Amino acid sequence: MLEINGSNLTISDVISVARNNTKVVLDTSARQRIIQSNRWVKEILKDNTPMYGVNTGFGLFSDRRIPPEASKALNRHLILSHSVGTGLPLPVEVVRAAMLIRANTLAIGLSGVRPVIVERLIDMLNKQVIPIVPSQGSLGSSGDLAPLSHMALVLTTDENDLEEESGWAFYRGKQMSGKAAMQAANLERLVLEPKEGLALNNGATFSAALAVLAISDSEYLLDVADIALSMSLEAMLGVSNAFDPRLHAARHHPGQIQVATHVRELNEGSTLIDAANRIQDAYSLRCAPQVQGASRDTLKFVREVIQREINAVTDNPLLFAANDVISGGNFHGEPVGFASDFLSIAMAEIGAISERRIFRLTDARLNSGLPSMLVDSPEAAGINSGMMMPQYTAASLVLENQSLAGPDSIHSLPTSGEQEDHNANAMTAARHAYSIVKNTSHVLAIEIYCAARALDLRLKKMPEAKMGHGVKHAYQKVREKVPYQAGDALWGPEIDQVEEVIWNKDFLPEEILSMK
Repeated sequence: MLEINGSNLTISDVISVARNNTKVVLDTSARQRIIQSNRWVKEILKDNTPMYGVNTGFGLFSDRRIPPEASKALNRHLILSHSVGTGLPLPVEVVRAAMLIRANTLAIGLSGVRPVIVERLIDMLNKQVIPIVPSQGSLGSSGDLAPLSHMALVLTTDENDLEEESGWAFYRGKQMSGKAAMQAANLERLVLEPKEGLALNNGATFSAALAVLAISDSEYLLDVADIALSMSLEAMLGVSNAFDPRLHAARHHPGQIQVATHVRELNEGSTLIDAANRIQDAYSLRCAPQVQGASRDTLKFVREVIQREINAVTDNPLLFAANDVISGGNFHGEPVGFASDFLSIAMAEIGAISERRIFRLTDARLNSGLPSMLVDSPEAAGINSGMMMPQYTAASLVLENQSLAGPDSIHSLPTSGEQEDHNANAMTAARHAYSIVKNTSHVLAIEIYCAARALDLRLKKMPEAKMGHGVKHAYQKVREKVPYQAGDALWGPEIDQVEEVIWNKDFLPEEILSMK
C-alpha cells in the first residue's frame, strides 16, 4: 500500500504502481490541505474576485469573466475541447504513472479541488480503470493538456452524461467506453466544480510519467551495459590497463570510476583478459568507462529533476490563501523536456557504443582471431551468415536512436493567439526518450547474444581458458535459456529470449549487486 501526501513520492513508488498495481491511499493530512484549498476557492467565488480559470476563460480568453452559473459548463467544455490527442495509445503503464503523479500533485493542497477528485483518481488506479490516452498532441505547456483531458474524460461528466463524451478506458484489461468502465468498477463519474478542470489538465504530468519509466529502465540497463562490455572484452581478449583504478581516479568522474570498477569485478578470475598481449584496444572497449560513465552521471542529474517534478504543483493558478492566489507558469514542461533530452542523448550513446562492439565481434579483422560473423567454423562461412543480420538490426536501432535523440526542447511554436508564445515540447522529448530506452535494451541484448557466442567460439580455441566470475554468471544465464547453435537458425526469437533474460533481475551478477 502506497500512501501519497504530495511530498514524498519516489520514482520507485511510481514504478510500483505503474507496473505492479500497488494499491494507493490518500494521506489524512493531505486530505485536510485539499479541503482547505477548496474552501478558498469558494470564498473567492463569493467575493467575485477575478481568478484565472475559476471565473475567467482560459488562455487567450483569460480576460473574459464567466458568471457563476456557467462554472460547470466552463469546466466541462475545457475537458471536452482539449481532448484532441491523436496517434497510438500510450502504454497502460504510462497512463497509470501519470494518474498517480497527478493525484500526488493535487494532494499538495494548492490546487483548489475537492478531495473526491484525488480520491477518484486513486479509486481508478486501485480498481484498474485506466483511460486510453493518445500519445501525440501535447506541447508540454500549458502542461500536457490533451493527454490529461483524455484522462479526465473518463472520470468526469455533466448533466447529460453522454457515453460518446466519456472517452475510452480499459477495465481490468478489457476496452470499453469510459462511462461503461466506471460503471463496471462501481465508480461515480464527477461533475467538475470551479478550478477542477484546470487542476486536472494543467501540468507536464504525462511527460513526467514517461520520464520516470525511462529513468527506471535506464538505471537498470546501465548495469546491463557494463556486463555486455565485460563479456565482449573477454571474448576479444581485451586489455585490462584501460580499467586501472588509478587512471579513472585521475579524472574524478564518479560514473567513469563506477564502470571501470564494475568491469574489473566482472572480469575477476579471467584468463582471457590480456591474452592477446596488445598494448591497447579500440575506443569501444578502451573508452567504454568514459562513455558509459558519462551516461551514468547524466542519468543521476535527470533523476534529480524528475524526482522534484513528481512532487511539484504544476497547475495554475495556485492558492496560498483565499486572498493570496498567484497565477504563474509552473505547468511549463521545460525542466522535464531538458531532462528527457539529456536522457535520450545518454542512452543513445549506450546503444551506439554497444553496436560498435557488436561490429568488432563479427569482423574477423578486429575480433582477435574469431571466425567472421561468428560462424561456427571458417568452413561454414558462406553457407551460414552467422551474426551478420543481428548487427544490421543493432545498427538500424542505433540510427533511429540518433534521430530521436536530437533535442526536442529547443523547438517551439506559439499557440493560443501568442499568449503561449514559447512552448516546451516536453512530451515529444519524453516519448522519444522512452523509445530510445526500449531500442537500447534490444541493442544490448544483441551484444550479449553475440558476446556469449563469441565466448563459446573462443573457448573452443582456448579450452583451458576461464571466464571472469561475473561474466561466467551472465553467460550461464543466457545459455540456460538459449543453448548454442552451430548453424544458422531463426536468431530473432532467440535474441528476444536473451532480452527477457537480461530483464530478469537474477541476471545481475553478485559483483554488481554488492555495489548497490
